[in-house]
Amino acid sequence: MIGMLDTILSRPRTVLTMMVVMVVAGLLTYINIPKEANPDIDVPVYYVSITQQGVSPDDSERLLVRPMETELRALEGLKEITSIASQSHAAIILEFNIGSDKDKVLADIRDKVNLAKAELPTDAEEPAIFPTNLALQPTIIVTLSGNVPERTLFTHAKKLQDEIEAISSVREANLRGTREEQIEVLLDLTKLESYDITQEELLTAVAQYNRLVPAGFIDDGNARFNLEVPGLVENAQDVYSIPIKQNGEGVVTLGEVADIRRNFKDASSYTRVNGKPAMSIEVVKRIGTNIIANNKEVREIVDGFTKDWPSTIKVTYMIDQSNFIFEVLGSLQSAIMTAIALVMIVIVASLGIGSGILVGISIPASFMVGFLILSAVGLTVNMMVMFGMVLTVGMLVDGAIVVTEYANRKIAEGMPAKDAYPRAAKLMFWPVVSSTATTLAAFLPLLLWPGVPGEFMSYLPIMVIIVLSASLLTALIFLQQWV
Repeated sequence: MIGMLDTILSRPRTVLTMMVVMVVAGLLTYINIPKEANPDIDVPVYYVSITQQGVSPDDSERLLVRPMETELRALEGLKEITSIASQSHAAIILEFNIGSDKDKVLADIRDKVNLAKAELPTDAEEPAIFPTNLALQPTIIVTLSGNVPERTLFTHAKKLQDEIEAISSVREANLRGTREEQIEVLLDLTKLESYDITQEELLTAVAQYNRLVPAGFIDDGNARFNLEVPGLVENAQDVYSIPIKQNGEGVVTLGEVADIRRNFKDASSYTRVNGKPAMSIEVVKRIGTNIIANNKEVREIVDGFTKDWPSTIKVTYMIDQSNFIFEVLGSLQSAIMTAIALVMIVIVASLGIGSGILVGISIPASFMVGFLILSAVGLTVNMMVMFGMVLTVGMLVDGAIVVTEYANRKIAEGMPAKDAYPRAAKLMFWPVVSSTATTLAAFLPLLLWPGVPGEFMSYLPIMVIIVLSASLLTALIFLQQWV
């Protein structure tokens, strides 16, 4: 190892060029690297939701929960299963062991849910499966509010949703606070009696109309033509023209015996902003993209798209996580700069201005190299990464102090500086490496912390390992080029 270090130090121009390139690349990496509030952690928890209108909690437990639990208990790697039965709803929460293959687990859950569907009541809605991922939480919520008709608000919200989903960094934009559209049919009993239409005839005609009917094909020997029977309801006119009964030479349609209008289902919840009816669009960014750049682009698109909207519709932004990240990163950056300044003061007071500046250079150089390594291993800047940097500010200068202090002693004995620093790097190589290794050994057990808290906390020792490794490189190799 000493021989390799001697070979590297004998090529100062190459080392200086490499140092400059790595520091500049690290600076550019820090500017462009994705920044997030929380680490991207795959929490092995899945939520199965089943809805059946009108079912009581007791019946929900008996008819919905039990059949689903019977199938899901056999899942491989299942750690815990929790079920909740409530009015008109049943929920099953599945927790798996850390390290499970999430794609395989999700596929297995779907298979078991499909098997259990056969045991559910026929009027139960399709079960929905939701995986848990902290990185897939909404990063910004766009709200539309105002004292305007609900359909007006809904129309504008749908158009804005399409614009937001067209952004490349947006994974999905979910519309909340809306009600599902439906067609309301008000029957005229007098007209039904005049046309002699029974309730059974009416229900049968409506039930059989909105479906795809295969009609085969015609083959004349030269070509083949597929036949289609128009039976799907695609617009309001199709509803009006649903045939109910043939009366003489004419056909009685639904529009002749009923008043048909567009409407919404009954509301189960309400969304209001500043006391006014509102709808919200929850924007979820793609994993690994920069939350700050994503939210900025969302704001620009929304502001540009809504500038010609009526003044009665007010657009506001809520829970913008990029603001939180600016605050967290800004506070941590201030803490890092303060720590660097305090460390510099201590070093200058003990080693002098020249040595203090030399050791101080190792701090930003180590951080920039650390960011380069961080990007190379596919990680992003988040709260835990910045905490790791704060933690290492006082530790990463240890190697540089040892090398500089030994070199200063040799210079005081009359040795030229260009010879003293390489000699100090070679003689202090194993002490510095051993000191760094003992520090890293204290943080390695954090990587073995089990469960989701271990996944979250693992970013702290990873960043400490990266920065201290970069400081070792700086102290033993790069520091010599400034003499």
